Amino acid sequence: MPFPSASKDRDRPWVMRTYAGHSSPAESNALYRRNLAKGQTGLSVAFDLPTQTGYDPDHELAVGEVGKVGVPVSHLGDMRALFDGIPLDEMNTSMTINAPAMWLLALYQAVAEEHGHDVARLAGTTQNDIIKEYLSRGTYVFPPAQSMRLITDVVAYTVTELPRWNPVNICSYHLQEAGATPVQEIAYAMSTAIAVLDSVRDSGQVPPERFGDVVARISFFVNAGVRFVEEMCKMRAFGRLWDELTRERYGVQDPGQRRFRYGVQVNSLGLTEAQPENNVQRIVLEMLAVTLSRDARARAVQLPAWNEALGLPRPWDQQWSLRLQQVLAYETDLLEYDDLFTGSVVVETKVAELVEGARAEIARVQELGGAVAAVESGYMKGQLVASLAERRRRMESGADVVVGVNRFTTTEPNPLLADLGTAVQTVDPAVEAAAQMAVQEWRATREPGPVAEALDALRAAAGTAENLMPATLRCARAGVTTGEWAGVLREVFGEYRAPTGVGAAGTGEGDATLAEVRERVRTTGEELGGRLRFLVGKPGLDGHSNGAEQIAVRARDAGFEVVYQGIRLTPAQIVSAAVEEDVHVVGLSVLSGSHLQVVPAVLDGLRAAGLDDVPVVVGGIVPDGDARRLREFGVARVFTPKDFGITDIMAEVVAVVRAANHLDPDRREAALPR
Repeated sequence: MPFPSASKDRDRPWVMRTYAGHSSPAESNALYRRNLAKGQTGLSVAFDLPTQTGYDPDHELAVGEVGKVGVPVSHLGDMRALFDGIPLDEMNTSMTINAPAMWLLALYQAVAEEHGHDVARLAGTTQNDIIKEYLSRGTYVFPPAQSMRLITDVVAYTVTELPRWNPVNICSYHLQEAGATPVQEIAYAMSTAIAVLDSVRDSGQVPPERFGDVVARISFFVNAGVRFVEEMCKMRAFGRLWDELTRERYGVQDPGQRRFRYGVQVNSLGLTEAQPENNVQRIVLEMLAVTLSRDARARAVQLPAWNEALGLPRPWDQQWSLRLQQVLAYETDLLEYDDLFTGSVVVETKVAELVEGARAEIARVQELGGAVAAVESGYMKGQLVASLAERRRRMESGADVVVGVNRFTTTEPNPLLADLGTAVQTVDPAVEAAAQMAVQEWRATREPGPVAEALDALRAAAGTAENLMPATLRCARAGVTTGEWAGVLREVFGEYRAPTGVGAAGTGEGDATLAEVRERVRTTGEELGGRLRFLVGKPGLDGHSNGAEQIAVRARDAGFEVVYQGIRLTPAQIVSAAVEEDVHVVGLSVLSGSHLQVVPAVLDGLRAAGLDDVPVVVGGIVPDGDARRLREFGVARVFTPKDFGITDIMAEVVAVVRAANHLDPDRREAALPR
């Protein structure tokens, strides 16, 4: 669809954001104020993992996770502090929240009401896309059908009460990071949109004559990778299919209501730990893919920081990313022309190819019963795990070049990393204790009667078909906590453990190196009296399972018997699995920054269970100093994103098992780095 005139584009080209939040509501509020003062035009709130998964900071599973990947918001008081002094009726706020999206939206509305704002003027977005959580990000809580009910209720509520709000942000971003090809990213996002729109239509909560308003408020959040032409064509294909779908399936006649509205974050997991300065040009190229084509331009752009593969970016790093957008928008002539690609034979051919492929995959998902059924059967997850495994094989073989990682690896010393201790921001361990004390004080000082009544009303409503937003708002105003709200719904709806997709991923034939490792796994197993058993564990609330899944797939290809039970396990559950399965090695995957808390807990548990001789290896975003500490605790190996060769990792795991069992190393193992 046409965009505003060039002059208007220049005045406000797109909403500029950085995805931000950490430590505490007060600290995050200060960060937001600084970013807005620097010219940021919207807010994108990152919530910590306990908040995303419906736990209070003092819950067992929250240990090590509070304030790490976002801000903890446990109740109305936290939401007040988070937006203190920020005029919500003038702000466009994006909240990356899914399973508890209804809850965070209720808190946001309650704060706006306290400020005297007209809630009908509130503008922003709740991501509220649970399908992709089962497939990639992992912060789901409830079963798919009940999760879809929560999404439906939010959509129906906002259409009438918050008409400027985007109640659902169909998120294909994490699908690409989980391995999706462009065709899969388009198809699975569209399949999710179909599931949401069908559910809203069939619920009867929105009259047919207002269904165009529902469609008009659906937005998308996509990933832009470094393959510039393909990514730009992907966005044009997205828009073409969305226009077709909303017109033909839902009968929406108004072209304005059919407009494909999307925001973007460029690819974070494509950033490299090796030669991280290269990430700056990657970010710029990825941003161009969603801004250069005027007819397919993003409405909101947020950029990662150059050092995200190393740890939590500092405010200065976020400022750098914001300045990249501002230079592009205000110094170049990008916004002064009509679409540069109209009439391009190359572009039209690629767009048609993507549209055709996506239509076929959408049809396949619909034949399976739609997106929810394709989640429950494990189909979509298996497809993504297989695609990512193939992508990894291409990178490891050198067929896909990643500069500084598998080619052009010689480098000068990086002055940006001269002091690794200050190259990323760290979260004070006292943050977690403070949050725990604060939520306990909140519970102790609130009025217990209204809280109990509000939770009872929520419980009763959850057992019916009525919209849950009014009961949720009552809970927010009464002072209910995040964990209490989610806890009631866990009682009624139950919890869910999604398929891992590991079993569905095809076994790779591999190369000579994998064959060599496979033989070493076999002979080591024979020496120990059976097949080698490798437990892959995801402790804590970290739902980024892509790495763990790829390790599990390659370990199976290398001949290990793999034990992988999915995400969100307590250290005690991992220890129990190690005992029951009599494993030879435990691998822990942690990307949320909680490694210094959850890994020692697993080590202590293994020792208490008499498994001192079972070695533990760790993979994740682990700074060098933390890696040294983990080895001091007793971890045998620490792998970080620079260790991109998974087959090489398998060889090291075999060496670790042999060393732990006092078997003679061969010359290859003796040469491996320690």
